[in-house]
Amino acid sequence: MKKVLLAVAVAMTMPVAMAWAPTSDVNVIVAYKAGSGTDTGARLLSTEAGKYVGKTLVIQNLPGGDGKIGWTRLVNSKPDGHTIGFINLPTFTTLAAQKGAPFSVSDVIPIANHLTESGVVAVKADSPYKTIEDLVAAAKQKQLKASTNGVKASNHTAAQLLAQSGKFDYKAVPYGGTADQLLALRQGEVDFTCAKVADVAKLVKGDKPELRVLAVFSPTRAPELPDVPTLAEKGLYPEWYGSARAIVAPKGTSPEIIKFYVDAFKKTMQDPATIEAHKKAGLSMDFKDDKQLGQLLKDQEVFAKDVISKLYK
Repeated sequence: MKKVLLAVAVAMTMPVAMAWAPTSDVNVIVAYKAGSGTDTGARLLSTEAGKYVGKTLVIQNLPGGDGKIGWTRLVNSKPDGHTIGFINLPTFTTLAAQKGAPFSVSDVIPIANHLTESGVVAVKADSPYKTIEDLVAAAKQKQLKASTNGVKASNHTAAQLLAQSGKFDYKAVPYGGTADQLLALRQGEVDFTCAKVADVAKLVKGDKPELRVLAVFSPTRAPELPDVPTLAEKGLYPEWYGSARAIVAPKGTSPEIIKFYVDAFKKTMQDPATIEAHKKAGLSMDFKDDKQLGQLLKDQEVFAKDVISKLYK
């Protein structure tokens, strides 16, 4: 009996292992400039996540190189849980698949998916092209210009898919990111662009919209744009194409840290305040945990190698 009591007493004096939690502000790398679609969503989610992470999530914008600058910094960051970041799919996997890429898919560890958005085809609000049929017909008569978010980046790929399915050639004009790409369209530097629903949400609303969406890359209409036809309806690209915006950590980050963030972001995205804030911003959340995101990364890696690579030959 004395031995049992002694064992209990010893156990009670041993330190209890505490679950991991950040001890300082968390750096959140966004590989695009402030004001971009990725940045807008990242700031919104990070603000709401603070209550569950227990520390302030500080956005660090590192634009350039179609995302390469920010993502290279992310994969080379210390895996201590105080630096995480957002990646965009398929841009991240497309860049990782390129020869001599500064990072690979295996250099990040999945945490959670945030948004999954359909691609759109957009023109200026005062464009002579009122429908997607108008745009395709004009593109077959003369070479139109389209702004992109970088060579082989997600919106460039969307334009390639549109041109291939519409059987026309066009001139792709790369910009530093989606915000600059859309600015070029708004300023009349190009004829059309391909972006994501959230990127154009604020630009197609109000009494004086700046842009007009002609079609959506999806077999079914987007809930945010119920009056806009799909490319599939018009006999063009028949599949869904868009972008996933997800949170990852550098390779080497421990499982307990990953679990902490998976739980924190799940709670954040289930919070009514977060849901309402995203609704007001025109963003539809699509939570996937680390395992589901891991599968998405694998699928997008295959897509980058088997589909995207053939578009640029």
